[in-house]
Amino acid sequence: MTPPALDVELSPRTHHLPAAGLVVLTTGGTAALSLALDDLGRLIAVALLQLGLVAAWVVATGIRGALGSAALGVAAAAGADAAVLLPRRPELDWLLAVLGLGFLAAVVHQMARRSPRLYLVASLAGVLLLVCSVSALAVLLGVGRLDERALVTAVLAVGAALLVGHLVDLVVPRPRIAAGVPRGLLGLVLSVVAAAAVGYLRRDGDALQAAAYGAVVGGIAALMGVAASYVVAERGQAGWALPVVQAVLPLAAAAPVAYALTLYVAG
Repeated sequence: MTPPALDVELSPRTHHLPAAGLVVLTTGGTAALSLALDDLGRLIAVALLQLGLVAAWVVATGIRGALGSAALGVAAAAGADAAVLLPRRPELDWLLAVLGLGFLAAVVHQMARRSPRLYLVASLAGVLLLVCSVSALAVLLGVGRLDERALVTAVLAVGAALLVGHLVDLVVPRPRIAAGVPRGLLGLVLSVVAAAAVGYLRRDGDALQAAAYGAVVGGIAALMGVAASYVVAERGQAGWALPVVQAVLPLAAAAPVAYALTLYVAG
């Protein structure tokens, strides 16, 4: 990875507004494609999210061995999608094999770099996080196979949580969660409230259970959204890649949680 520009801080508008716009595009587009085209729409949406995250993550983090890292990300995404879609019933068993092979491939890839292998540990960590993230996005396909309504609710809850978090922190990033990162506790709390409201409004049964579903999924996404802001603050420079990471990485973090909750309710 390249050295971070810690002495430069992006303006709040640059930090939040592009990400907020992409949140609306990615979550709204995913929900719309799922509703319009069913399984094919979900696959198209997830594939686009995965490819976007691969390209953005490699650029945003400055991973060494960028071409190989991108190839590993694409291969992991394709393998994860197949692992979720090919079984007759929704299950994640084969996804573990994808993660195991991805781990081994990432280690070999970084060891095979030409000497001197600068930032080897940091780059390896970045590749592994990328493999895990694109694999997690594939879990959205599993949620859709279990319950399309639950998938759309989860995606919209994530979108609401991230959008509210960015807009609140644009105006009132208080109390600050960390120095140099324009994210506040108020925005985090209101993000969870917004996600719970989405779950409640889309309820198809028990209102409390629906609100809790939205709150949990949105809360996970909101926390990962704050973590993504750390990446942006570390890089300290504007570009197309950072907003993509801010918009897509939280959705990846929320997907396995949405699957577990949907499976619990369905079971």
